[in-house]
Amino acid sequence: MQWFDLLGFGPKGWGLALLQGAGMTVLVSIAGLAIGALLGSLVAWSRLSGSWMGGALGESYAALFRGLPELLIIYFVYFGSSGLLTAIGRALGYEGFLGVPPFIAGALAVGVISGAYQAEVFRGAYRAISRGELEAARAVGMGRWLMFRRIIAPQVLRFAIPGLGNLWQVALKDSSLISVTGLAELMREAQVAAGSTRQPFVFYVAGGALYLVLTSISDRVFEAAERRATRGMKRA
Repeated sequence: MQWFDLLGFGPKGWGLALLQGAGMTVLVSIAGLAIGALLGSLVAWSRLSGSWMGGALGESYAALFRGLPELLIIYFVYFGSSGLLTAIGRALGYEGFLGVPPFIAGALAVGVISGAYQAEVFRGAYRAISRGELEAARAVGMGRWLMFRRIIAPQVLRFAIPGLGNLWQVALKDSSLISVTGLAELMREAQVAAGSTRQPFVFYVAGGALYLVLTSISDRVFEAAERRATRGMKRA
């Protein structure tokens, strides 16, 4: 069977399965990046708060999830959350194993990994805001929430876009490790196709090509977002 038959959309082709896997990769990466943004914001705030305890907790979180291998974190999240859910079920009288859906476990794993890096991106973006703008906002009587909504959040997002673009690419690549949980993302589909047809080279090359397509499109999207966010600003 020729490679274009293997990668086609006919009855013996795996093209549709690979595209569905690519779509799942994008979805789990988006969910993971969103979870990471929430966790990263909280960690950045704790480190900027001036609180000794908050700073220590934030630094511990960043050191833990940036220091451990991504695959080990995925195992911890998947089996740990499933074990916790099973224990809760037994406490409520349910007998048997309760597993966390692979998508949720994968998104959480990518999220906690990404959050450790996003915290540094957000912290750096906050420090890039002109102190004079914050002092002027306080001088005119802006409250904390209003100052955050009108001054801090828009500028933090503006300065954070390049770093978030890099972390999005990392999330896309980390999602390939989630195949160990059984989630039918791009790498998992390529593995199944390679094992079924005994043509690993064809499908791993096809999977790599789809990853390159996703990252290339992502580059264009983040470049456009950065241009829009920095319009009217002087460039070096």
